[in-house]
Amino acid sequence: MTKVIALAGKGGTGKTTTSALLLKYLIARKKTPVLAVDADANANLNELVGLDVQTTLGEIRKELKGDMPTGMSRDQYMEMKIHQALIEETGFDLMVMGQPDGPGCYCAANQYLAMTMDKLADNYEYIIVDNEAGMEHLSRMNLRSIDYLFIVSDPSARGIMTARRIADITGPLKLEIKHQYLMVNRAPDPVPRALQAKIDEAVAEADMDLAGIISSSDDLIDQELSGASYLELAEDSKVIEQVFAVFDAIFEHSA
Repeated sequence: MTKVIALAGKGGTGKTTTSALLLKYLIARKKTPVLAVDADANANLNELVGLDVQTTLGEIRKELKGDMPTGMSRDQYMEMKIHQALIEETGFDLMVMGQPDGPGCYCAANQYLAMTMDKLADNYEYIIVDNEAGMEHLSRMNLRSIDYLFIVSDPSARGIMTARRIADITGPLKLEIKHQYLMVNRAPDPVPRALQAKIDEAVAEADMDLAGIISSSDDLIDQELSGASYLELAEDSKVIEQVFAVFDAIFEHSA
């Protein structure tokens, strides 16, 4: 069975960084193949894994407003274009959602997208969805059941408060979430008592467990500034060891 991993959180908390590190972890642990979906309107997951994007699903949805090729239905055309938009790499594929829809109704396009995602899902062991805070894309892709939701925060009171709010809205969205976690990025080492208290309070009062607290890392900063892929980070670097330990505790325990 394909397992769906979604990430959410307010802007700037490190959702995309966490997605890239999670992808590196799954590849290293041979939990492949993986489909990585960049569902954030400000798409940049491809940059962190060193890939260029030629086509986004937002562009494909716009094409569905026009005429279809002769002898091809809209769902056949959508399925063909989605497969063309997949960026295929060793151990994983990447798909970029692109900018949100403009004026007009895209209900039919989103329906075709959901149908095609259902078919794609069977080809992967894991699907990672780097998502916006509102999580609307999860409904559009028909991913109603989520095995792991990582709500990502920076080491700030606002970030942790937003994480709590996201945890609270998953119920009204009628998403079936099997495991829900808080992950705090770029934390000082050691963690200040005030920050730890905010984290403990959020975990206690919201329906989520603490996945881990990831320390601020010069390795990640240097990798991003150089434009190098996060997938190339050495596994003996401090941040990778820390991240892998967090994910081992989650995925090996719940496997």
